[in-house]
Amino acid sequence: MLSAVVAAVSLFSSIITPNSWSPPPTNPPDRVAIDVLTVNGSGCPPGSSAVAVARDNSAFTVTYSEYTAQVGVGAKPTDFRKNCQLNLNIHVPQGFTYGIASADYRGFASLEAGSKALQRANYYFQGNSPTAQVSHPVNGPLSDNWQFRDEAEGGVIIYKPCGEDRNLNVNTELRVGAGSSDPKKITSFITMDSTDGGFKTTYHFSWKTCPTA
Repeated sequence: MLSAVVAAVSLFSSIITPNSWSPPPTNPPDRVAIDVLTVNGSGCPPGSSAVAVARDNSAFTVTYSEYTAQVGVGAKPTDFRKNCQLNLNIHVPQGFTYGIASADYRGFASLEAGSKALQRANYYFQGNSPTAQVSHPVNGPLSDNWQFRDEAEGGVIIYKPCGEDRNLNVNTELRVGAGSSDPKKITSFITMDSTDGGFKTTYHFSWKTCPTA
């Protein structure tokens, strides 16, 4: 049994660090709000995902209720891959801007011997080039929770330009393959579903103050 799978990897291939900005002593005191503008993908049909901001404005979470990739008995041919694309308008207090310092992905996998799965993600600000997708393989046999963390490359974070309206795009994907297992006899799956709120994808903010005019 494997109690958890944990990895830390690079997220970003480009760097934006204006020297005139300085980190604030705390998170913004006023409430951060997020509007979900669009939701697309087989892993997040309408009404199956929810976004919430932490009370201290340190992070926001995404919870899914129908995000499972599977192969084998009872699975449809297209079920081996699920994906979700979220377009978010994040309203931040005046004088602040943000970047994503890290992201924690959690779920459950039930993989027969010989089968393989994959969790993949990237995110970027509207108008910027997409970051390279970060992939995490999971191999069977396994029947347990999994967890992965993606971190900003070298600890350097890309921030939304001050004074500009840039939505945040969040893309995730799950895949599973039968491999050497027999899909006519077994079922393998990987999921980010959360019926009780226990499995949440958490995106950790990094805050900076914007220069005054």
